[in-house]
Amino acid sequence: MRSSNPVFSRRGFSRDNGYAGFNTAPQAGGPAVGTQGNPYAGTPHAPQGGNPYAQNPYAPQDLQHGAPPQAPPAAGRMTMDDVVTRTAMTLGTVTVGAVLAWALLPVTSTSFGLAIGSALIAMVFALVQAFKRKASPPLILAYAAFEGVFLGVISEMFNSRWSGAPFQAVLGTLAVSGATLLVYRAGWIRVTARYARIGMAIAIAFVLVMAVNLLLVVFGVADDGGLRSMGPLGAIVGILAIVLGAFFLTLDFKQIEDGIAYGAPREESWLAAFGLTMSLVWIYLEMLRLVAIFSGND
Repeated sequence: MRSSNPVFSRRGFSRDNGYAGFNTAPQAGGPAVGTQGNPYAGTPHAPQGGNPYAQNPYAPQDLQHGAPPQAPPAAGRMTMDDVVTRTAMTLGTVTVGAVLAWALLPVTSTSFGLAIGSALIAMVFALVQAFKRKASPPLILAYAAFEGVFLGVISEMFNSRWSGAPFQAVLGTLAVSGATLLVYRAGWIRVTARYARIGMAIAIAFVLVMAVNLLLVVFGVADDGGLRSMGPLGAIVGILAIVLGAFFLTLDFKQIEDGIAYGAPREESWLAAFGLTMSLVWIYLEMLRLVAIFSGND
């Protein structure tokens, strides 16, 4: 099962590419564990793992051959400004879609059906992009637009019953993402191969359990939503889901950091924006449910 983070699942932590220390088996007479293909190995600030962009024409020359830096124009390589700009465009598209859906679609069974349809279309676009070798900006923005429609309708439905829940969920999402970034930048979380494997194992198990729970609810075996109820058990599951969302964010941050350090092509910033958007949407939806649970049923 692939991660919800397309950057993570496509390039960052695959056993096949030796990235971020996953290729840990040393070869006879070869470099030490975690240093294969890494031109920075042995230096004080050496990134761990091989360089996934070693054949990239935009990669800095000192990364490819160990020669003095002779980098091509900076516009060809991913920068933090690129990531921020693409992320703002993607999240902006989600926001516009959500605002329009909230303003134009009343809370009815028809609008709920439209929201589910938009979510399914967004999921299809996300899966297509996740399996593509290169970023497709139109595909990513189309995903963002349909995801925005889904979020707008769902947010309006929650707001009609729990007034102010979407605003509180937005604040909660900002708080979680900001805290995760601060903790990551402080070095309290290190995205290693072991960290990624354990986290993904938990995430996959969570998704499978939630899928089984949904089937039990649909067939009437589990009452009141089962594990996703609006009671204490549902709150515990929601908190775990938010923690998993923060985990996905750390993978996004690591991918961005390594992409910039290794001279990833500029188009990779779209994938970074895509991954960040998916992680933030995950956190927002779980935060929305959590706010509703703590707000009570009245």
